[in-house]
Amino acid sequence: MKPFIDAGEIWGYIHQTPATKERVREVIAKSLDKHRLTLEETAVLINACDTELVEEIKQGAKALKEKVYGQRIVLFAPLYVGNLCINNCAYCGYQASNKKMKRVTLTNEDLIEQVKALEDTGQKRLILVYGEHPRYNAEFIADTVRTVYSVKSGPGEIRRVNINAAPLDIDGFRTVKDAKIGTYQVFQETYHEETYAKVHLSGVKRNYEWRLTALDRAQEAGIDDVGIGALFGLYDWRFEVMGLVRHTNHFEACYNVGPHTISFPRIQYASALNINKDHLVSDAEFTRLVAILRLAVPYTGLILTARETSAIRDEILQFGVSQIDGGTNIEIGGYSAKKDNEHQDIDLEQFQINDNRSLNEIMDELIQHKYIPSFCTSCYRAGRTGEHFMEFSVPGFIKRFCQPNAMLTLAEYLEDYAPAETKEKGYKLLDEKLVEMDEDGFKEKLVEKLKLVKEGKRDLYF
Repeated sequence: MKPFIDAGEIWGYIHQTPATKERVREVIAKSLDKHRLTLEETAVLINACDTELVEEIKQGAKALKEKVYGQRIVLFAPLYVGNLCINNCAYCGYQASNKKMKRVTLTNEDLIEQVKALEDTGQKRLILVYGEHPRYNAEFIADTVRTVYSVKSGPGEIRRVNINAAPLDIDGFRTVKDAKIGTYQVFQETYHEETYAKVHLSGVKRNYEWRLTALDRAQEAGIDDVGIGALFGLYDWRFEVMGLVRHTNHFEACYNVGPHTISFPRIQYASALNINKDHLVSDAEFTRLVAILRLAVPYTGLILTARETSAIRDEILQFGVSQIDGGTNIEIGGYSAKKDNEHQDIDLEQFQINDNRSLNEIMDELIQHKYIPSFCTSCYRAGRTGEHFMEFSVPGFIKRFCQPNAMLTLAEYLEDYAPAETKEKGYKLLDEKLVEMDEDGFKEKLVEKLKLVKEGKRDLYF
């Protein structure tokens, strides 16, 4: 495969693309018509530095999110399975040379205990995270996925298991696909090859092209739900945004489907962190780049994690984020061993998190702001993934599925896990959303399903 990231091409667009008011507004209008942007059009938004235009970009992103996704926010939790690692990455606490890091791999019994603790809070969607080590091969990953799916605690169950792990070969990806994973994430970290070499000092991860083409191998193995990402703060944020868009273009050209999700984690403190800090991203730049990404890739889910503070997360939710984690604890074994997330052990964590709210605290706040918290897994389980997902989402049908299914999963949470105060607020929100819906046969079906949830039925979806 020929490399599809050309630094000269990307910088050429950034340096040579003017951002007049007229052109910026044309690009925003194209995005609001739900068309993915080109590199040149993305560069127009990147180069729009005028305060008025930046605000128009943010408002455009907000409007686009409403058009495509409605007011729902999908919730998940990360579960770290093991932190053995053979790489030395300058930004990561797991780096092999970090002697302070306590190396732990969950046993099968430990894994079950963690999943039960997560289910007991109401979680339905997990992403399993692994260090890069021969022990965490495709068979190991597949076994842990099957274990997670098998665990039931009271009314709780995990309905979707996503993966964040090392790149695999095609046979390896086939092995994990057979375990019925959801999305497989591989973050490039930085698309700038020279910087990539500087921050990946040794180990398998030092191979830029092997990592860049990882999700092509996943596609070849039949995994059509893939997630990409860049770690903002390693190199110029403008270049990384363009790299993510170029990666998206590549998938659409080769496989007729874009990535299912894009992540944009920002550098946070980590044990043994040792990077050049010239490219750290400010809060103002961060909120701006998220809005640009939303406009550039209308049908790709954007994931915002608990690396960010609650204040930043609350602000950025407006500009197009569709997924967040809640009740997060990234210490290995932390969900059952730690009841106080504010005092986690940095020497058991990959990096520092900054939003320590419980799942219910986040649910309650989302409800207060009229968002519909969602644990929906219907598209994955109904076969609406990959190219099929694009068939549904591009005409705007996903909003029709997503909001009702979000409402059903919210009702489950309210019945099974929510304190009385949250339950009251949640049902008030559901009533408001029902009033807003058109009077048609579909609404009647939703009302009937919500009634069944109150009667004890579970896992109902469209």
